[in-house]
Amino acid sequence: MTLRRRLIQAGRLFPALAVALSASALSGRAMAQGAPAPARPEESNAPTRVDAERLSGRPDREITLERNVEIQRGSMTLNADRADYDIIDDRVKAHGNVRLQNFGDRYSGEELNLKMDTGQGYVVRPTYRLQNNNAQGQAERIEFETRDRAVIEQGTYSTCEGPDPDWQLRAGRLTLDRERDLGSARNAMVIFKGVPLLASPYLSFPMTSERKSGLLPPSIGTSSRGGLQIQTPYYWNIAPNRDLTLYPRIISQRGLQLGAQARYLGENYSGQTRIEGMADDALAGRSRYAFASMHTQKFSPQLTFSSNLNGASDDNYPNDFTNTITTATQRLLLRDLNLSYGGPVWSMLARSSSYQVLQDPLSPIVRPYDRLPQLSASGIKRDVGGFDLTLDSEVTNFWHPDLVRGTRMVVNPRASYPIIYPGFFLTPSASLHATSYNLTNQPTVAPGSLSRVLPTLSLDSGMVLEREARVLGLPFTQTLEPRLFYVYTPFKDQSQFPIFDTSLADFNYTQVFRENRFSGSDRISDANQLTAAVSSRLIEESGVERMNVALAQRFYFNQQRVVGAPAETKSDVLLLGYGQVTPTLSVDSNFQYSQSLHSLQRSSFGVRWRPGQNRVLNVQYRRDLTTPLRLFDVSAQWPLTNRLYGVARMNYSLEENRLAESVAGIEYKADCWIFRAVAQRIPTGTGVSTSTFFLQLELNGLSKIGSNPLQILRTNVPGYQTLTSP
Repeated sequence: MTLRRRLIQAGRLFPALAVALSASALSGRAMAQGAPAPARPEESNAPTRVDAERLSGRPDREITLERNVEIQRGSMTLNADRADYDIIDDRVKAHGNVRLQNFGDRYSGEELNLKMDTGQGYVVRPTYRLQNNNAQGQAERIEFETRDRAVIEQGTYSTCEGPDPDWQLRAGRLTLDRERDLGSARNAMVIFKGVPLLASPYLSFPMTSERKSGLLPPSIGTSSRGGLQIQTPYYWNIAPNRDLTLYPRIISQRGLQLGAQARYLGENYSGQTRIEGMADDALAGRSRYAFASMHTQKFSPQLTFSSNLNGASDDNYPNDFTNTITTATQRLLLRDLNLSYGGPVWSMLARSSSYQVLQDPLSPIVRPYDRLPQLSASGIKRDVGGFDLTLDSEVTNFWHPDLVRGTRMVVNPRASYPIIYPGFFLTPSASLHATSYNLTNQPTVAPGSLSRVLPTLSLDSGMVLEREARVLGLPFTQTLEPRLFYVYTPFKDQSQFPIFDTSLADFNYTQVFRENRFSGSDRISDANQLTAAVSSRLIEESGVERMNVALAQRFYFNQQRVVGAPAETKSDVLLLGYGQVTPTLSVDSNFQYSQSLHSLQRSSFGVRWRPGQNRVLNVQYRRDLTTPLRLFDVSAQWPLTNRLYGVARMNYSLEENRLAESVAGIEYKADCWIFRAVAQRIPTGTGVSTSTFFLQLELNGLSKIGSNPLQILRTNVPGYQTLTSP
């Protein structure tokens, strides 16, 4: 009987064993290995195909295959010089040039013992490569516990290419679980460029970008306010929608700081809470802590509760603990609870808020008023006989430990009649601002009750004119948009009224089209004024706005008498412009010119150039004579060589002739790792600055070792991209 006939008989006797012999075995084998890995079906009952140049044995019990052996079942393919296949036990023992491929994962070794139906077995002195994350390594032995779980004994793991990887994880026992996409190692050591970086009796790591529980690599940094800092976080992936991170941190000059962050997300709720504390600060001689908690709860599509609670143990916490819960510039810690309702017509809010003030002795700030509580209701009804009707109302109890306290009630109805046609609009409006106060903690001569009723009339009008234009030979739609905005509000003496939450609004292009030049309800400015403005835009055929320039000025027909009013008959001139000069270059500018002083009171000019991936340059100049302030700000991310990138920001005060804030660093991107070194200097108080240094090594497919500077780079360098961004 010929070999071909024996194979055909074996296929007839055992349908589960479909045996064939290909005349072009090499080409067929190459196609099988080059095909993409399919999805994982149930393969225990899939037919088995064997291929070899020589076959012997009993087709009903055991087959011996020799020379160019190939055994295939479903997505699993086994190649070897020799193999013994026990048909009854469904087990293969292979020797010599063993190569196993399973769902794209490849293993090569000297000897293999594998149960085909369950995937259990082992391979001796193998090398391996995993398709999912391009990981590879070698070992003394790999034990296949299931099709998805392998235990590597005395082996290595790396995502680097080549026989001598830049980094590798060496472990006495390394478990790779494809079903959970989780790897774990015992008696592990991370080696980078031949130098041991990290040793641990146990560590775990995700084999994909999915979140996994486990001990994270330590974070190491240094600060001028605390010295060397070592943080060893533990991440607990409680559920797909909640997690907990514990991060003990050793600060060499201060002691042990413990911290935790919890995050959660549900269909109708979300939030996160972070808390950190130190029982005994060696430098301060006392316990220190800080917390920040946010929560949102949606009881119905219209009813929502939210909270924002923050606190710190003392005024100096932001100075002494940089890059933690509180930042160096955060001096007001909000504690806010609110319940809001939003319907098609009415929206309501119940709110209670207060602040903890972290004072800088050299630059103290006044504590804001607490709202205990604030109740507000707003309604809007459009197109009621052509009118738009709105009503804003509010009752707030303001409390302060030292200043005047009281309750303020505000009712502000408004009716407007918008007239809108293609090319122009006209909107007359009338409103009434009624306010009453009940005050306590007043001087004895001051009244305890005050009230004010002020009407306001306004007329907003504008046109939108368009024409086709060509600029530098390219077609555009150019607009010309003049606008006139008139406001009249009579004068009322408000000098005895308290100031709870009101300040003079910043003069800008948005504010010149508001009826009240104050923010808040404690002051209503008298007005008999007209704002004139004109703007123009260049719009491409695709709809992209390439240029926008605007000019505006306010004219006063009466001298304004409410405190803080300007003495001129006309305001400063506002000029602003934005331009996307090219797809990679944009400019943004704002100017405020005083005609009475014949000078630029405020000006800013910025340029952003982004010619490609990981290439951005930002330059901005700001000048404000009212402060006074003159700042030059430049930031960039730029390749220095093929693999080395520089990143920096310099914020220089020309008025004080000193560096206000700065960041500088380098990033090196190799094929399988990224190294970052970043230094930051930030002001933490009047005349006080803190310097922090970050070192981070990102091992692709394993983890990040060191302190993470990415958030600092994103904040300080607009347009910054990580080196792994697509």
